[in-house]
Amino acid sequence: MIPDAIKVAVQQGYRQLSQELANFAPRKEQNYLVAEITKVLCGQYHRSRRLLVAEAGTGIGKSLAYLQAAIPCALGLNKTLVISTATLSLQEQLINKDLPFYAQHVGQPFRYSLVKGRQRYCCEHRLEQLASQGAQQDLSFGELLDFKPNDQDKQQYQTMWQAYTSGRWAGDLDSWPETVRSQAWEAIAADRHSCNPMFAHHRLCPFQRARAELDQCQVLVVNHALLLADLSLGGGVILPEPENCFYVFDEAHHLPNIARDQGAAQLLVRQHRGWLSRLPGLGDKVAQQLKRDALVGACQQLNEEVQAQQQGLLQLSAWLQQQDEWFGEDGLHRFELGPLPPPLVHLSDELLTSSQKLRRSLEKLKNFTAEGLKDGQLRQHGAEPLLVELSHAGQRIEQAIQLWTLFKASSESQPLARWVAQHIKEKDHGLHASPLEMGGWLERLLWSRCAGAILVSATLTALGKFDYFRHQAGLFADEGVRFLRLQSPFDYQRAELYLPSMPCEPSTPGFTGALIDKLPALLAEQSASLVLFSSYQQMQAVAEGLRTRHGLSLLVQGEASREALLHLHQTRCDHRQPSILFGTGSFSEGLDLPGHYLTNLIITKLPFAVPTSPVEAALAEWITARGGNAFLQITVPEASRKLIQACGRLIRKEQDTGRVVLLDRRVLTKAYGAGLLAALPPFRRKIEP
Repeated sequence: MIPDAIKVAVQQGYRQLSQELANFAPRKEQNYLVAEITKVLCGQYHRSRRLLVAEAGTGIGKSLAYLQAAIPCALGLNKTLVISTATLSLQEQLINKDLPFYAQHVGQPFRYSLVKGRQRYCCEHRLEQLASQGAQQDLSFGELLDFKPNDQDKQQYQTMWQAYTSGRWAGDLDSWPETVRSQAWEAIAADRHSCNPMFAHHRLCPFQRARAELDQCQVLVVNHALLLADLSLGGGVILPEPENCFYVFDEAHHLPNIARDQGAAQLLVRQHRGWLSRLPGLGDKVAQQLKRDALVGACQQLNEEVQAQQQGLLQLSAWLQQQDEWFGEDGLHRFELGPLPPPLVHLSDELLTSSQKLRRSLEKLKNFTAEGLKDGQLRQHGAEPLLVELSHAGQRIEQAIQLWTLFKASSESQPLARWVAQHIKEKDHGLHASPLEMGGWLERLLWSRCAGAILVSATLTALGKFDYFRHQAGLFADEGVRFLRLQSPFDYQRAELYLPSMPCEPSTPGFTGALIDKLPALLAEQSASLVLFSSYQQMQAVAEGLRTRHGLSLLVQGEASREALLHLHQTRCDHRQPSILFGTGSFSEGLDLPGHYLTNLIITKLPFAVPTSPVEAALAEWITARGGNAFLQITVPEASRKLIQACGRLIRKEQDTGRVVLLDRRVLTKAYGAGLLAALPPFRRKIEP
């Protein structure tokens, strides 16, 4: 049951927000979402497994809905609310607009903060060194030695240091008012190896201060990648323990792919050999500083393990050089259906074993150094760079261990994509591995541990069902997982879905020419158009044809920044000048062009993804090998989700009107087409024969 105090808090919050929100209009879909989130988080449906997957169509106001429900639940049940997003723009909206508005007008006091990665903060010690006159000649951080700040960088460091020490700057990149050259920022950015509370000048550095403030916050905003990175470390390292958190995953449709990236690993063979050759020197540095008898054996062991690694990598490199027939024009070779050649399995096994031994040796050296600092044998100035280098070395070995583990693993135990990339210019080979499915990983580290989780997005279903997303995210259809689909409150009859006649389908060679012939009439007398393409190459060819043959003025993705193109488009629309935007699917995601900024949306082709990447190709292959149909199980559902997302660019507010033009007639001629059309919003339809 829902505690009375939480019921009252949710109801009072609704009343206060409805009075303060300009042009507030009650929406039953939003109210229903608030009620369902409250019930799930309070355990009304299931006491221990509190999970809700909710597709909330455009216009429902999902962010305000989950704030109204999840914040009172978190405060009332003594949990931290973690709101995770996929994009920076949504994080900024939550931190700068939605949360301040909610906090101002709702009686319950709470604190909130944006959680950023460590590298968004400067390292106080590094900044001080680089800001000091001549300090760049005596840096105690080995990884900075290759960086030579120019005069502008030096001046900027000094300005930063003055602002930081005077309290005018908190030390994070996002609040610094000027542009910082990427290499210049990397030189002062904090990282988990050098940011060590063991040292006094790191205990109150910008990152540690920000982390200390998190303990005082009841609501945290984070991105999916950082949250999943914390989980991969066991949880509770950056964020609170999952058991003490309620999660809201906004833009949840991105979660499975970001999780897959988290589990991937790669290594350049020759480059790794070069890096390993520097490790004996690192061991010698530790021995020279500490002068302990026990270090003699530890350094000898380190040298032997480096030699074993080098020998294995040399054998691997020689064997790969004999496989020239593997590599085509793209320089890639994927191991189809999973199994690896026996020599590669054998070498991966040996390299995994030697990497694990090397990790233990590095940990010994790190422990010796920490003990030397503690008992006073080492001074801080000498110990700090050693610990930084040892930590970096440990991280690189961990990455190698992850790769060799995936290369050694049986493809029968878990579906994997594994491939080799040939780098001719560098005379090197890259080994890559990625898990194909992370559902089990998410279930083990997140769903089974968290106090509760709400997953929301405007597009979670495919072909009208949650099955595709549920499988990707590892969410079992059990009594502890609720699935909710809420239609947009907008009147889609105000807009039209138009399927004009076309001389050919996209699979025919003449389709690009057909687009050049057809588009001028569809763009004529239209004030604000967006034309979406599935292929960047086809978009450029059509743009060239329309400019050359028809003299059209076009704003084309890639010819200027996204922000510049949208600004020019909106300026033209505001001055009642016709404007035509050309873009691909990546350009359109998250695009918000309400009212007169978009009235004519043209989709040239169904967004079928071609499995060109090794991961996509391996996943399709794995499904086929299990007796499935990769096209129907992956390609069509994903196209359905992307098509709905694309159509969602048109109607952004209640009074919006316009038309969606679909130039791909396969929705009428192919068996899968009916399902794709049925899943679209209920536009008025005009279909030419």
